[in-house]
Amino acid sequence: MFDFLKKKIQYESLNIENNKITSLGNGQLIPIENVKDEMFAQKMLGDSIAFEFKGNNVDIFSPCNGELSVLFPTGHAFGITSEDGVEILVHIGVNTVNNKGVGFKLLDKKQGDKVKAGDPIVSVDFDKLSKTYDMSTMLIITNSNDLKINFKRIGEVKRESIVGTIE
Repeated sequence: MFDFLKKKIQYESLNIENNKITSLGNGQLIPIENVKDEMFAQKMLGDSIAFEFKGNNVDIFSPCNGELSVLFPTGHAFGITSEDGVEILVHIGVNTVNNKGVGFKLLDKKQGDKVKAGDPIVSVDFDKLSKTYDMSTMLIITNSNDLKINFKRIGEVKRESIVGTIE
């Protein structure tokens, strides 16, 4: 009702090297094997890491410098092609596409935009959605462009935390 009174948070892009992958937000890195979906847990789409976030209106950020190559209108997933040509899919929650965009708010970016690590892409009401869905959030390397990706696997992370490197 009073959404117009909410102050919009302004984020500075992170000054991160092109071969670094940053956290999708402030939360926990969890073992991908703990995700309650075999496709993600068994890395069928590619090498992956998973995050756990909590709260209302949690912003999810670009994990690298590159192009926002895919942005689902429902807000549940987006893809980034890094400056090195690595294709990364971010999938927020398990089966959340079924919610048809409710609980997701696309922010100021659109498909085809250049993005920097730490740029906000979507805001998500994790509290509301977690009542129905497993809200594990996956970062999946769908195409490594023949480069080696090294991931950190568990631990507390902040928006600016380096969680992977592209070699």
